[in-house]
Amino acid sequence: MARKGGNPDIKDHGFTTDREQPLSEQLNIRITKEASDRLKQLGDEKAEFCRDAINKALDERDRQNQ
Repeated sequence: MARKGGNPDIKDHGFTTDREQPLSEQLNIRITKEASDRLKQLGDEKAEFCRDAINKALDERDRQNQ
């Protein structure tokens, strides 16, 4: 049961980031088993790898459309 009135120091325990823009959105995609296995080999770096790959592809698409 929660303490009545909540935690007055909750802001001291919140999530912070050192990024220019916080990562606030989620994306779910389906990929092949082989691609999933290859991504798993990256370990903790897989999320950043995917973000970089998506941003690179979007930038390339923008350049092609100009």
